[in-house]
Amino acid sequence: MEQLDCTEKDKERTRKNREKLLQNRNLLLWYKKLYQRQFASVSNLDKKKVLEIGSGTSPLKVFYSNIMTSDVLKLDYLDYIFDCHDIDKFDLIPDGSLDVITMTNVLHHLKAPVTFLINASQKVKPGGKVILAEPYFSAISTLIYKHVHPEPVRFDINNPVLEEVRGPLTSANIALPYLIYFSDRKWNDQLVLYYDFSIKSARHYTSLAYMFTGGISKSFPVPALIYRLILAADTFWADYLPKIFSSFFILEMTKKRNRGYGNKT
Repeated sequence: MEQLDCTEKDKERTRKNREKLLQNRNLLLWYKKLYQRQFASVSNLDKKKVLEIGSGTSPLKVFYSNIMTSDVLKLDYLDYIFDCHDIDKFDLIPDGSLDVITMTNVLHHLKAPVTFLINASQKVKPGGKVILAEPYFSAISTLIYKHVHPEPVRFDINNPVLEEVRGPLTSANIALPYLIYFSDRKWNDQLVLYYDFSIKSARHYTSLAYMFTGGISKSFPVPALIYRLILAADTFWADYLPKIFSSFFILEMTKKRNRGYGNKT
């Protein structure tokens, strides 16, 4: 796949967004708790080889210094620069060398997310994991994503791809990961050839707590102690009644041990 034409405007926007995120302590706490859930089943994470996809704005390395970061944008604070769709051709990361590939709210920005996940399996050790966190459509979050959130939401698509790619920041379909994993369209049938996973084991995370941080664009003056209480309650209800409250899901896929490197069928 041809490298995206990433503009200076995209890079500057990403830098500014990252600076704003790092200054928002409630948002950092939201991410910290999310990452704890993402890596809950990974023992000795600090000793693992972990690659993050889409690290432009991400604060993941603030909490886990051993994480290798990557993005399509040429940003000087990243470890690797490449188009993740072509990860199988990226020789700086040897085949079968990674314990974990992780991404947070990235899959719904990719042109061809299923193709990426298949190609990514080449870099993961047998028994290694791909862990992703993406928007979940519950009763509450559907209203938010459709009427409040600025990114597009399209359920009326025929294939698990973005029909139009304008850039890594502006191209998106929030519904895409949900459709791949939770709909009856069987778009994850190819993935079961490479990974073991179960939708029933998906973990859920928060309902409105992200909005109480103000996100990247704003910083709400919620005292830290009060926000901790909001986050704890919000997380509880998203866990207990995900179809009503959950706004995000975390899915863990384990690479099948009988899959060799470069062996695609």
